Amino acid sequence: MSMTSINAWNRRLSAYAAPVAWRSFTQLGVTLFLFAIAIVGAHALYQLSWALALPSSIAAGLLLVRLFIVQHDCGHYSFLRSRAACDWIGRGLSILTFTPYYFWRRDHDKHHATSGDLDRRGVGDIDTLTVKEYRAMDFWGRFRYRLYRHPAVLFGIGPAWQFIIRNRLPLWLSGKTARKAARSILLTNVTMVVFFGGLGWLLGYGEVAAVWLPAILVGASVGVWLFYVQHNFEHTYWARHEEWTYVDAALRGCSYYKLPGWLHWLTGYIGFHHIHHLSAKIPNYNLPRAFAEVSELQDVRSIGLLESLGAVRLALWCEERRHMVSFREAAAA
Repeated sequence: MSMTSINAWNRRLSAYAAPVAWRSFTQLGVTLFLFAIAIVGAHALYQLSWALALPSSIAAGLLLVRLFIVQHDCGHYSFLRSRAACDWIGRGLSILTFTPYYFWRRDHDKHHATSGDLDRRGVGDIDTLTVKEYRAMDFWGRFRYRLYRHPAVLFGIGPAWQFIIRNRLPLWLSGKTARKAARSILLTNVTMVVFFGGLGWLLGYGEVAAVWLPAILVGASVGVWLFYVQHNFEHTYWARHEEWTYVDAALRGCSYYKLPGWLHWLTGYIGFHHIHHLSAKIPNYNLPRAFAEVSELQDVRSIGLLESLGAVRLALWCEERRHMVSFREAAAA
């Protein structure tokens, strides 16, 4: 099998790209049940004190990551055989994840189609400059990029902006599907107003904010971290369009995030990211089996939990050396 042929890979992985309805509904049901326990528990504990409620809100936020993966699979039409069922589940979960279903799916599809392509950056990914581009900037340009790449912004302010504010605004849209994306944002906003407005009317708006905002912020930050670390490692893959291939972007530009089993479960097995990029039609719960049974998929960049923390310093792509470098390394070169 040619390692450069996506058609060959699709044939090789076709056995895993078949959702099993009972497994999909069990995953969704169990996760919603645990999320409900966490969020109801947080509301109950809030009656005693916010400090007691906070751990339960954080647990709910971690479960939101798993619910987001279900929404993500629905967007790829890999969660169920019925596209209509995927769409309705995805739209429903968008209220909890603060993420308009079609709007996000549009950008995420672009991410899959352009990941690792230096000439098609800018949609659905984290901004990455080359060393040459960074050096060509003036002081303020460098300052903005360094600020954007600061961990407090990437994993704190940035996720809060994206999920709480940016996802509410039908702005900065272009292309043939811009109107549909704007409609997705507006309809999600309306349903969220009804849902959270009703909760606020029943329980008090201060309580709803105190319980739900920490959950949303935790889920958003963890989600951005997972996305970041699985593409932003030292020997990742970036290439100019004429040299870029989809298979190389998947197998060399996505890591296998080697997590403890319970964290793989909690994060919807998105740690097997290279397999997901090879075949987005594989439901998340089949990714570990594909990894175990297809030996070629084990020969990729593996990153452990502690090792992944070092990815924070990597901010620029060096085209000459073909790997990511820190600002300090770029300055010294």
